[in-house]
Amino acid sequence: MMDGGGFWLPFGTSLLAALVTLLGIHTIRRFTTWGQRNTTYFICFAAGVLIAASFLHIIPKSLSMNAAAPTWLLVGFLALHLFNRFVTAFVCERNPESKDYAIGVIPLLGIGFHSFLDGFIYSIAFNVDILTGSLATLGMVLHEFPEGIITYLLLLRAGFDGRKALLLAAFAAAATTPLGMAVSYPFVSAVDPQVLGMLLALSAGALVYVGATHLLPRAEREPKRFSLLALGGGVLVALIIVVSKA
Repeated sequence: MMDGGGFWLPFGTSLLAALVTLLGIHTIRRFTTWGQRNTTYFICFAAGVLIAASFLHIIPKSLSMNAAAPTWLLVGFLALHLFNRFVTAFVCERNPESKDYAIGVIPLLGIGFHSFLDGFIYSIAFNVDILTGSLATLGMVLHEFPEGIITYLLLLRAGFDGRKALLLAAFAAAATTPLGMAVSYPFVSAVDPQVLGMLLALSAGALVYVGATHLLPRAEREPKRFSLLALGGGVLVALIIVVSKA
């Protein structure tokens, strides 16, 4: 196992991610107008961090650990894409009479599984080293805030009452992250560097997918005046961290 802070550092950051998600849900419940007005900026900033951190540090790190990393990077990207396609088709097929219901449940299932996999990424990244874990954490934690907001709003639109939407969003978007970290850590912490490089490449593919095809298109559907500035700010933060640790 490589020095990434043991179990408690990645578990603590996964709990932080869950708390940020809950904060997003609380914010949209308490300050609906403010949350809806600024969600796009959180999305753009998180996308900038995730994409820049992946290309500037996580992908090169995986290449140095495993020569087959580019293949696993592609596998990670496509696997998350295919999973989202499968969930969409499965739920829509089971609920053809209720478009709004599908609009709420599809993201609930997708975000729940995605957040569970986020826990795996915390385990993998921190088992490489603390810098890799910190960079992955920065982008992932930042994107949890709008993810909580979006999950809750879509559940309301699907017809769930406020209390049910709160509980479902809290479980799917928040609780699954530390759960995924705790489940994956015993396996991840025992693997050798070659396998860890493969897992890191898979994680990088998933992070690029989340940033480039999950967050940015959502931001583009709701253009804001300073959205490009928020995106650039996320890239700059990741760049500063990588350069300062080089």
